[in-house]
Order: sequence, then structure tokens, then C-alpha cells
Amino acid sequence: MRGVQEQGGLVTLEDLASWKPLVEEPLQTRYRDIDVYKLDTWTQGPVLLQTLNILENFDLRAMGYNSASYVHTLYQAMNLAYADRDFYYGDPYFPPAEPRKGLLSKEYARQRAGTMLEDRNDPAVMPGDPYPFQGERNPYLELIRKQASETKSDRELSAAELEELKRSFQSGTTSVVAADAEGWLVAVTPSGGWVPATIAGRTGIGLSQRLQSFVLDPAQNPFNVLEPGKRPRVTLTPSLALKEGRPWLAFGTPGGDQQDQWQPILFLRLLHHGLNLQEAIDA
Repeated sequence: MRGVQEQGGLVTLEDLASWKPLVEEPLQTRYRDIDVYKLDTWTQGPVLLQTLNILENFDLRAMGYNSASYVHTLYQAMNLAYADRDFYYGDPYFPPAEPRKGLLSKEYARQRAGTMLEDRNDPAVMPGDPYPFQGERNPYLELIRKQASETKSDRELSAAELEELKRSFQSGTTSVVAADAEGWLVAVTPSGGWVPATIAGRTGIGLSQRLQSFVLDPAQNPFNVLEPGKRPRVTLTPSLALKEGRPWLAFGTPGGDQQDQWQPILFLRLLHHGLNLQEAIDA
């Protein structure tokens, strides 16, 4: 604590004393006959559930494994789900309340699927409106309209920026998955404190850098604005799946934003394309 405060940090002994782990109910959806469970909206976990809900409106098996239409459909579904993530996800213990029921509604997913273009990518994808699907009026429509009206200039990343992006996906996070003979499954995705990090005094311990995941402007995401005691929305997103109420799959990966882009690909390879677990990972 002394090392943090010597560097101008704001964390106090009272902050540490008041911290406690939270045991939470996971969020869940059913895709075909598989129940998939993810962490709440303080992670990006529900984006996988939203992606599966959207994909349920398409015959992926008929498209053929890794065909152009299959890859396009999967990508577009992720694009829509991530647009919602970037605007609606945040710590559910702080107001305003995330529209979780609407976001995970099958009817909302059907509406989102209906906006997908069959022949090309849509770079103008914006957050949807899940509120009517939980019987409420969206108080943030004006913010979304403003975002849609603002043009964002496209530019190529420099070599240094590309290298930093590559490094960020290859360090810091890990994924631990285990199962035993009795059917217990565990999926854990620990992360934080990667280099360069603030070091706690002379301990050599790197402190978490998750604060960078907050926004300061409510127009970007009114649910993930920096506040004392609040958890930033993180990318960490382990997964569990049950089939007919029995353990079927525990899965996870490092990779920042890509975690819930890679995981549905693995899941669908196992479910629709007849690959075994090792083949699905290798692919």
C-alpha cells in the first residue's frame, strides 16, 4: 500500500479491507439443446450468449464448414453482439441497470439477425434497442443516434501500433480449464498486472491495469463510467456448457476482445461439424 501511495495511487487500506469476493448467478442461454453459462455484464461474457442467440436463426450446418456464407454469418452475428457490449455492458451492482433481459431475449436476437446483410459487411453496425424486449423504454436512444451520426475516420495502424496490439494479445492473460471423473468442470481466466505495470513498492508484484477498461464519457457507454468501488468491464470470459443438464464442456482462452470471438468458433465446430475437441482446437 505504501508503494502505491508513494506513486500517487488512490487505493487505501480501507479499500482493501472492504473488498470481498462475490458469488454470482451466471447468465445463461440455450443454443439448440445446449445450455451455455457466462459471467455477468461486468465481463464481456454475455456477448457469446448474444452471438449464439443470433446464430440460432440460421442453418449453419447447411452452409458448410468454413464456407464463405458461414464465416460471413458468424462474423456479422459477432459484430452485432459486440456493438451491444460496447454500449450496454458494465458493473451490474451500480446504476443504471443493464438491460440484461432484453439483451438475452430470443426475440431481440431475431430482430438483430434480420438486420444482417447477406452480401457484404456493414461497417456502420450500431447498438440495438433491447429495452422493448423487457417491457421498457430505452433512455439512451439519443446517445446511440448521436454515435451513429458521428463519422469516424479510418486510418491504417502504424508498425509500432500493430506490434503493441499483437503484444497485448500474447501476454498477461491465461486460461485454466479442468474436469474430473465425477463430472465437475472448472473454467478460470485470470489476468492483470502485465508489463508495463505499476509495481507495488519493492515486492515485484504488478498491480492490475483493468482501470483502463472504464470510459470517462457517458456518451460512449453510460453503464461503464469510472466510479469509486466499481468494477471496470473486462474481457475475461470463461465458459461452461451443459447438455441435458449434464456437464458437456468447459472452455476459455486468453486474447482480450478476441476471447468471445474464438470461443463460439470452437463451440460450433464441436456441435455442428463433427470435430473432436483436439481437432476443434487445432483448427
